[in-house]
Amino acid sequence: MYALNETHDPALTSWVASANTPDTDFPIQNLPFASFRRQGSSEAFRGGVAIGDQILDLAAAANSGVFNDLPLTALMACAGPDLNPFMAMGRDAWSALRLALSQTLRAGALAESALTNCLVPQAQAEYKLPCHIHDYTDFYTSIFHATAVGSLFRPDNPLLPNYKWVPIGYHGRASSIGVSGQSFPRPCGQTKAPDATEPSFGPCKRLDYEVEVGIYVGKGNALGDTVSIDEAEDHIFGLCLFNDWSARDIQAWEYQPLGPFLAKNFASTVSPWIITNEALAPFRSAFTRDAADPQPLPYLTGDNNTAQGGYDLTLECFIKTAGSDAENKVSTSNFRHSYWTAAQMLAHHTVNGCNLQPGDLIGSGTQSGPDHKEAGSLLELTRGGKEPLPLANGETRTFLQDGDSVIMRGHCEKAGARRIGFGEVVSTVLPARVRA
Repeated sequence: MYALNETHDPALTSWVASANTPDTDFPIQNLPFASFRRQGSSEAFRGGVAIGDQILDLAAAANSGVFNDLPLTALMACAGPDLNPFMAMGRDAWSALRLALSQTLRAGALAESALTNCLVPQAQAEYKLPCHIHDYTDFYTSIFHATAVGSLFRPDNPLLPNYKWVPIGYHGRASSIGVSGQSFPRPCGQTKAPDATEPSFGPCKRLDYEVEVGIYVGKGNALGDTVSIDEAEDHIFGLCLFNDWSARDIQAWEYQPLGPFLAKNFASTVSPWIITNEALAPFRSAFTRDAADPQPLPYLTGDNNTAQGGYDLTLECFIKTAGSDAENKVSTSNFRHSYWTAAQMLAHHTVNGCNLQPGDLIGSGTQSGPDHKEAGSLLELTRGGKEPLPLANGETRTFLQDGDSVIMRGHCEKAGARRIGFGEVVSTVLPARVRA
């Protein structure tokens, strides 16, 4: 776990004026990472850090003469198109660069004149995935989501016997993960209506979003080695917003006995910014388990995880329909409701000797809260499509239509700390491409 230090001081301000406004997602206490270039240019993508409405170009910063020693080595590792080399350096390098950036970007810093020319307005930037994602694993950690979905299919027994004992996950498709701004055609596949005698092929009719949190692996582990619950935090580089799209009707037909396939592999979308684990230190929350439930096995139990394994992270979801500028808010939930923590997910992932690599992505699974209005998917909000969801612009949805855009935002906020945000992840559904 990260202890609070001078980089978290809520009184800190920056010489970048936009970082000091109360509604910014990116004050100097945040300093998240992305891979960017100027929009429409032929520039190489390179690492950047958000500060207010600007991006500090890390390749330019490395050549500014301001930094030396470990922070300079870390900056050079960020100068390429993928952040994997920096993520692989580990916690000491991550913290050293964060401290150096905080000290040089804060108000009154002598580095202002040298670094001013290293700033690029976010309004002029475009992004790629922040790192090369070797592998992607999706978990199923919201007991409220699991119970709500299970109730639709197994009303008398919504949770399977293993749910409260083991963090459930599956290996997903990394090649179709895109960055915010992603648009994709409605997936096609086999579906089978309840009254049909055989399946049919065609476009998905029950397309859904999933409000998730993405967890980026930093330092990896060798094949055969395990990462203990007490070591797991040292392997987590940071978090992002994650929309893991789902074709509910395709999944209903294909998922037994092996689980999702075409229903999940067509698209997933991440926000461009990785909020570092260190930046989130003020917003950690205790991990609790109902005394009536099975307690985690010893390899999933640790004092630090119990004290502050969770994240108090508010997650908001909006739908913008085709031809309308209105952002229709459909839910608000919080990552602190997760039944399993990020450290437990990572420890469980490696307990059999599985090797994680820098840049691997772990999805939290749909994050729903205890109230129905906190549901992180349309499947839950519409009770399986039986109750259309009214939108503020007068339309309704049971599932997504072509042209719909889904917008997810997140932020952390508490008394005595500076609010930090995650930016947003936006993606749009296009019509299906049906081959004759």
